[in-house]
Amino acid sequence: MTRKHRYLLSILSGVLMMISFPFSGSLTLLVFVAWIPLLLIESYVTKKKYKSGKVFIHSYIAFFVYNIGSTWWVWNADAGGASLAFILNSLLMAITFYAFHLTKKYLGEKEGYISLLFLWIGFEYFHYNWEMSWTWLSLGNSFSIVPSWIQWYSYAGVLGGSLWVLLVNLLFFRCIQNVYLKKESWRIQTPIVWSATLLIIVPIAISSYTYYKYVDAGDMIEVVAIQPNIDPYDMKFDPESFQGQLDTFIRLADSLVTDKTKLVVAPETALAIPFAESDIQTYDFFKYIVEERKNKMHDVPWYIGASTYSFFSEKNSRASHLRQDGLYFESYNSSMLITKNSDVEFVHKSKLVPGVEVIPFSDALPFLETLSINNGGTTGTLGIEESPQVFEIDSLTIAPVVCYESIYGEWVAEQCRKGASLIAIITNDGWWKDTPGYKQHLSFSSLRAIENRRSLVRSANTGTSCFVNQRGDILQATNWWEEDAIKGEVHLNKEITFFTQYGNVLGRSFSFAAILILLFTFVKRFKKKYIR
Repeated sequence: MTRKHRYLLSILSGVLMMISFPFSGSLTLLVFVAWIPLLLIESYVTKKKYKSGKVFIHSYIAFFVYNIGSTWWVWNADAGGASLAFILNSLLMAITFYAFHLTKKYLGEKEGYISLLFLWIGFEYFHYNWEMSWTWLSLGNSFSIVPSWIQWYSYAGVLGGSLWVLLVNLLFFRCIQNVYLKKESWRIQTPIVWSATLLIIVPIAISSYTYYKYVDAGDMIEVVAIQPNIDPYDMKFDPESFQGQLDTFIRLADSLVTDKTKLVVAPETALAIPFAESDIQTYDFFKYIVEERKNKMHDVPWYIGASTYSFFSEKNSRASHLRQDGLYFESYNSSMLITKNSDVEFVHKSKLVPGVEVIPFSDALPFLETLSINNGGTTGTLGIEESPQVFEIDSLTIAPVVCYESIYGEWVAEQCRKGASLIAIITNDGWWKDTPGYKQHLSFSSLRAIENRRSLVRSANTGTSCFVNQRGDILQATNWWEEDAIKGEVHLNKEITFFTQYGNVLGRSFSFAAILILLFTFVKRFKKKYIR
């Protein structure tokens, strides 16, 4: 295997990962062989006793191709932020693969390949739980467009899908390694080939049976979701267009609301001009919404996104900023619920977009706040909730999920564990323009529905608004860049799945094992290098 061949295999592995990912190729089955070229490189480098740095370089190339090929559309929102995401996320993935190589080098071949499972799942779980979190490319997300394959996510979640991908890749790789590197015959590889094939077919078969037998559970209610289609780069955050935007929301909702409608859902930052939460009842725009609801729409409750802020007499969190009058203020990307009697509740978005809504590590290094990306509206680190929250309206309990929060399965599961019988996602996918970005984001909604067996309503400023049933099917999807509104009946399910109850058990347990593996590898390497 020449240097040229190694580089070509690195690129091939990245391309296979990319084209197997939703809407950057959508050739889902290829994810089961995408890692083989990279594993072949690692095996060859180890066999030839080349420097370990070669493994890091080739894995970085593969993961960089994967990152930029699958999420290039982030560039449309901010070129600098996108570049940083491509570079750093590829680096984290390459470090994880490099750690697997070192484990294999110092602990043994069999132990090394087993360690890859623990190290990668541990990495993905860690990536869900720190301030530079960018979990878009978790391997288990690759199956979001084939819900009939992954009904077992209600037990294992997305990390179960990641483990599935790695196991199958390792089995197929073992077969190719035996033939091309160890010069064994194809005939004796039959048990490995059958094992890998069955590992693909059996979970899909079980899932398909569940998919076609499953019937949505719970009472039904009528819900309306609106898609106002307001350009986030032009009109959305313009105060002069604010009244016109309100008129659009009212008109779209009024076109579908009936006396049977139980909820109207409007998108993220639909109320884009920031306002004080404590003064909500005094604002003219709020009085206008309340009046129109009562006169035209049977006083139906509204769940709507808003840019808000609150005041404090002392510093409340790292997001608090001191004003000249001695008060602190804190900005939020909020969900707002307006009930039938015009009472208002707020829940603040808590899984924030790094670089835009949260500046990683700025609590320790405050000067970093000056580096925040401005895409309109409030910038810098926003305030958050201490834990997942829900909205309650009579017998209806809603999991309010804002945009980026929808890729965090464990977060949404905790909302369902707190009683949510309906997941309501509000988002603004217009930042990415007409690219795979908004389509990928939409497809991840199916994962949340399956994990928790909850119906889901999705309201996008633009992108795709829709309903999702409890087996992950997307229903009544709207078109890109079209003003629209949809009405449908959703089921309110209060049953608790294994994933809802216990969350990412796989991630927590594998992370613990990964830490032990890394410590053991370090000790073995230290002994080999310094103790003779």
